Amino acid sequence: MATPEAEHFAALLKELKDRSGRSYGVLAGRLHVSTSTLHRYCNGDAVPNEYAPVERFARLCGAVGDELVEVHRRWIVADAARRRPAGAAVTGAAVPVPAAPAPAPVSAPETAPAPLPAPEPEPPVVVSAPGGGRSPWARLSRRTRVLIAAAGVAALLVPTTVVATALVGSRAEGGAGAPDRADRAAGDASVPPAPAASGAPASPSPSTSPSASSDGPPDGPSAEPGAPGAPGGSVTERSRGGTATGLGAPPAVTISSYNWEEPCGQFYLLDRGPEGVAPPPAPQDRRGWARSYAGVEGGNTLLQLTVQGTSREAVVLKGLYVRVLSRKAPLPWSAYLMGNGCGSGIAPQTFASDLDAGHPVITPVPGTQGDRVVPAVPFPYKVSSEDVEVFNLDMKTTGYDVTWYLELKWSSGGREGMLRVDDGGKPFRTSGMRGRPMYTYGNDEVKWEPYQAG
Repeated sequence: MATPEAEHFAALLKELKDRSGRSYGVLAGRLHVSTSTLHRYCNGDAVPNEYAPVERFARLCGAVGDELVEVHRRWIVADAARRRPAGAAVTGAAVPVPAAPAPAPVSAPETAPAPLPAPEPEPPVVVSAPGGGRSPWARLSRRTRVLIAAAGVAALLVPTTVVATALVGSRAEGGAGAPDRADRAAGDASVPPAPAASGAPASPSPSTSPSASSDGPPDGPSAEPGAPGAPGGSVTERSRGGTATGLGAPPAVTISSYNWEEPCGQFYLLDRGPEGVAPPPAPQDRRGWARSYAGVEGGNTLLQLTVQGTSREAVVLKGLYVRVLSRKAPLPWSAYLMGNGCGSGIAPQTFASDLDAGHPVITPVPGTQGDRVVPAVPFPYKVSSEDVEVFNLDMKTTGYDVTWYLELKWSSGGREGMLRVDDGGKPFRTSGMRGRPMYTYGNDEVKWEPYQAG
């Protein structure tokens, strides 16, 4: 069954499709998906696992500017709702403890009854789902009759009922015992809704460092790489008190793209000549391709950060900062361009920083939509589980080989902190490429050829 978030997302897709005047068949052919799949997207029966086909669909339907941002926001919310775990499910047939059957009328003597032989010891009563074998209620009924007949053994009824109730309670929560439920609760508390992105957003890892208002580098280590929803990136929290989710919790930050300007190309510096370099792969595989050659981003790094709250409580994003760890001479390697040409010519609002500066700062840069200027909006911003912000960053260098990472300052519910955003537990790395040999891929016959800028 479609979630409300998926229906809200599908309504926008349907609106764009109807406005474009194109049929499902034409759009599906351009997107390389089946017509039935596109129907399911527009009806809310399914949510795409990745944002790329959603963006292509929106652009084919003529969406621009704020509409593209709204499509992205609704997809993130719908995808997070799709990944959200359902409520506690019952995995086995929970059998309630029946009331003790009314005993047959017994003329109880005025005087104490004659001592009865002690009942044979029985194993503890374990409530289980109906199935093959002897019914457990037969034993329970016998015990009940013995307890009624022998008042001196009545005290056994209380521990037996407690054991049975605890067992039924554990089965009603999914068949797990108390330790398992505690472990499961701890796991749920540490995973914010995604975006997996990748996956699912990445979970901030609290450390013992105080709230990061200092100017020095953070003391705590960064999160383990491979966190859900952040492909290659990781986020580490440095804050004071609070909980993992809810009021006073940090936001979830994911790296949703390493080149938000695609299909415009990204330069990578490789320590080898063109004869030993394979053709550039599809956009989603280019970063892995470059890493296979130990490549480094050349000229600039185009990060796209997606920030979302973990509850409906607002989280204020106070600022985004750069921490430069090292500057060296730019790498003397060759630069390879990953693609040619750009898309619609729309330039979104961005945040840019000159990594060559002594103390780099991140400043908002206006965007353009045709002849209209998209104004630059500085920090602060506000997010929640239903309000998502996407930040496009342009981190530039021309004269150095720079290692760096980002810090996002936030506050919520009287608590504040700093999130470190890095590249899978390591700093980002960007090198200038001025004066370096540059190549672009012509075709399988020409292969790599010198690139002429402009």
